[in-house]
Amino acid sequence: MLPEPPVAMTIEGLEDRVVEDPALELKLCAAAIPAMLALGVLFHFLTPGLQRVVFGMPIHELGHAITAWFCGYAAMPTLWKTLIADERGWMMPLLLAGALGTMMVKAYLANRMYLVAFGAVLLVVQGVGTFYLRAATAEMLFAFGGDAMGMVLATVLMATFFFGKRTQLYKGWLRWGFLAIGAAAFTDMFATWWKSRNDWNAIPFGEIEGVGLSDAARLVQWHGWNNDQLVKRYLLVGAGCMLALALVYAWGVWHAWRKAEEDRGQSPN
Repeated sequence: MLPEPPVAMTIEGLEDRVVEDPALELKLCAAAIPAMLALGVLFHFLTPGLQRVVFGMPIHELGHAITAWFCGYAAMPTLWKTLIADERGWMMPLLLAGALGTMMVKAYLANRMYLVAFGAVLLVVQGVGTFYLRAATAEMLFAFGGDAMGMVLATVLMATFFFGKRTQLYKGWLRWGFLAIGAAAFTDMFATWWKSRNDWNAIPFGEIEGVGLSDAARLVQWHGWNNDQLVKRYLLVGAGCMLALALVYAWGVWHAWRKAEEDRGQSPN
């Protein structure tokens, strides 16, 4: 009787780890976001103008554009102005729905059902924004979406620090860049409305050369918001973003702690 062929076995070693040093990763996960937000606040106090130009404005304008996309409008963000089509079209909704559908399919094949669910929610949001909202309401959301959606995007950038350990997001150090950009952009936008809660003179009213009325002026003059509503709604978005980030942070630190404990238990005495 011939002997059975040997069974191939894979032994998990240091080279197979997603994170080379789980103990160090735990320390980084615990310290990175609080430290970067603190640096963002310091940056804002030292050079608020530079922070706005380099970090705040690109995310702000992207916030305008993404809000427009989800309402069915084509939009192109630039450094100081986002170009938005006058009317809804069919190309942008198809492109956005196609991108979301592709993400959902890839997530399903990778067995990442949370991304499938997230994509489904975004498709519902797109459907409501594109087919239900009136043009006047969409225009109001465009104006609000600069800082509002901008804070959401900045929060997403910071939250990516805890994800993608098997991708270039982690291996190529992109997560540090995204974290820095997100923290600087968030503190820039949130600080404006935090100051405005006790000082309405800090609200960015007025007219911008080459752009027209500021977002705050449009919301008040064209859409009937008062100063109190304006400030509170931006602060509500910012607080919601911080709550969401705190939950992701708690999960990320817990996950890193669990991996560190597992590694410590597998390490030889």
